[in-house]
Amino acid sequence: MTALSRRFALASTDLLRDATYRRLWTSIFISSFGGQVTLLALPLTAAVLLQASPTQMGFLTAMEMVPFVFFSLPTGVWLDRVRKLPVYVFGEISVAAAVASVPIAWWLDSLSIHWLYVVGFVIGAVNTTAGSAAQVVLTQIVPRERLVEAHAKNALAQSTAEVSGPGAAGALIKLTGAPMALLADAVLLLISASILRGVPVKETPSSANSPFWPAMREGLDFVRGHTLLITMAACVGVWQLCSQAATVVQILFATRLLGLGERAVGLSYVALGVGTIAASAVGHRLARRFGPGPVLVSGFGVCGAGWLLLAVAPLTAYGVAAYPMMLLMYGMGAVFIFINFLALRQSVTPGPMLGRMTSTMRWLILLPAGPGALWGGWLGEHYGLRATLGFAGVTALLLALIAWRLPVIRSVRTLPTFKSEAVAPFSSDQPPAK
Repeated sequence: MTALSRRFALASTDLLRDATYRRLWTSIFISSFGGQVTLLALPLTAAVLLQASPTQMGFLTAMEMVPFVFFSLPTGVWLDRVRKLPVYVFGEISVAAAVASVPIAWWLDSLSIHWLYVVGFVIGAVNTTAGSAAQVVLTQIVPRERLVEAHAKNALAQSTAEVSGPGAAGALIKLTGAPMALLADAVLLLISASILRGVPVKETPSSANSPFWPAMREGLDFVRGHTLLITMAACVGVWQLCSQAATVVQILFATRLLGLGERAVGLSYVALGVGTIAASAVGHRLARRFGPGPVLVSGFGVCGAGWLLLAVAPLTAYGVAAYPMMLLMYGMGAVFIFINFLALRQSVTPGPMLGRMTSTMRWLILLPAGPGALWGGWLGEHYGLRATLGFAGVTALLLALIAWRLPVIRSVRTLPTFKSEAVAPFSSDQPPAK
């Protein structure tokens, strides 16, 4: 073995040496790569092809959030009673069909902003169910004490796609047009679903004979009665409001104020991937050194600083440079938030409650997301795009300061356990899941 190959060889305890986790990781990478096309093509179709207003862009973003409000809680009860992997696979196939419908509608000369609203709603509905199922599937493959590591590796897969995907997506959009480019995502999602089929997992669904509504209330009571969970839900919910508000206007800021074309926007999004790769590479180590709680809080501040940077950027070459810098900082901050947020909430939850906890937490944090998108669109249309970015930046920075003053988050230095809430040692010597 050469020195170079030894340098990049996986450690004997690396999670990627486990064949089951490796299949999951590969699927995440492929679907994330395709997701970069949709991330750019869907809003670009609305902003450039359909000339959507900021308010319409806000509605488009909000439509993906609406299903979480209505379906998350009952979905959690249902997921605790069924096998999660088939739900995950079917979700990948359903999103593929939804994004493929956009170029079909375009071919038929019937594409409208209202059709994009429908597509956004379908994607949100699938993410409500399949997204929660995917998070539970991870806990059935990876030991709880390695969840931060697993989430960091998953983020690394997504980050790698975010580095390589936007440039390719921008070029594809420039070559074929935004609607046609969505076909690439549909194909990649189908490949991802084929990899997931047959992945061996340890399913532990609860009895389907228990009453539905009391079971749903149990999930709500579990989260409400757990101080760490309810505090994290409140903080991440406020961050989601800021994130969705900023997301609504950032494509408009790039295309209408900075004058960037589709390819330039795509290349700018490479910085998002660079930020998430950097955070994914060091996130696990930072969590071990400083604790999951402090690293989570730092993510709020990094995102807020990025949005504020773009809000005050001049419409010159410096502003063009500030746009990818904002995306880089957002990528870093979001990874710091979610690899720790997901690991913490899963580590304190017993297996039979994972589906309901996951859906309840997603419901709580995404309740503010829809209003955030609508507020961002309204602010952008009436007071300018900078006003929305400034609101998001200042609010996120205040959130970081407030969250840091909450001992329930700041004091979390290692992953707790759901049995006793005692501090559990975080060991990187744990053998891979079998």
